Amino acid sequence: MGFDRLYQHWIIRVQLIALAGLFLVGCAHADTKSAAITSTGITMENVGNGIYVHHGQHLDIAEGYQGDICNISFIVGSKGVAVIDTGGNLQIGQQLRTAIKKVTALPILYVINTHVHPDHIFGNAAFIQDKPQFVGHEKLANAMELRRENYARINKQYMGDAAKGADIVKPDVVVKDTLSLDLGDRLLTLTAFPPAHTNTDITLLDNKTGSLWTGDLLFIERTPVIEGDIKGLIAAIDQLKTYMAKQVIPGHGPVTQDWTAALDKEQHYLKVLLADIRQAIKKGESMEATMDKAAASEQSQWQLFNTTNRRNINTIYPHLEWE
Repeated sequence: MGFDRLYQHWIIRVQLIALAGLFLVGCAHADTKSAAITSTGITMENVGNGIYVHHGQHLDIAEGYQGDICNISFIVGSKGVAVIDTGGNLQIGQQLRTAIKKVTALPILYVINTHVHPDHIFGNAAFIQDKPQFVGHEKLANAMELRRENYARINKQYMGDAAKGADIVKPDVVVKDTLSLDLGDRLLTLTAFPPAHTNTDITLLDNKTGSLWTGDLLFIERTPVIEGDIKGLIAAIDQLKTYMAKQVIPGHGPVTQDWTAALDKEQHYLKVLLADIRQAIKKGESMEATMDKAAASEQSQWQLFNTTNRRNINTIYPHLEWE
């Protein structure tokens, strides 16, 4: 083989190696799923197309709470990253940030809180250094401020030293109705809801994949929690059923493609609970007596049922007395 032939052969090999490198980089966010991303203390499920989800444990906040009980996740676009919920303390937020940095060097553009509950917001402080826009419902900042002292007390009581650094970081971008965020090759549509799970609920829909983040408007496996308005939550589920989604990331529980069935199951529990409490009130039964039997038929369908269902009744009963 002459020198010219050798030189041409060498050039072809260099080009092939370069192309292979580009192919591998491109595959980093390909449509196919790859292995989970594991960082110290946290594992992110790769659900494909640049979407990663960490599933919190089904633990009650008063029993073994360690700040890691809800789903937290991030989306990688061509311009940067959007984070959806950050966990219940600074450490969880830092672990989430570390996991993101393992996946991409792109900037973190948005940190989005789906609602005000402490297991979803107290990792926010881990992202201040990235100077993202913090995004939430138009009522979120006020709700955070009103709950500041109570949440600080709860965090210290249940997490001890792990609560340190879990400062409230309020949104600087608010969702009043709908809001679009551009990640480059994907558009995220955020929608604000009237009182339902809380008075600060938003959802997020990724137009590239049809992935829908419901926050705690949807619970899977774990008993749904009602703090806001049970009738509003039933109505919110009806609205969610109209979405053109392909997969759903709930606030708690596994990612699902059978999301309409999951919504139906939650709505069934809520309707049974509502009917049973109304019937108890009509009969003149006390709230304490109602706690022992309202929605008891649903007990086998949900985790943490006894504790959560009783709390729900404690929230709902006084409001329904004035219907």
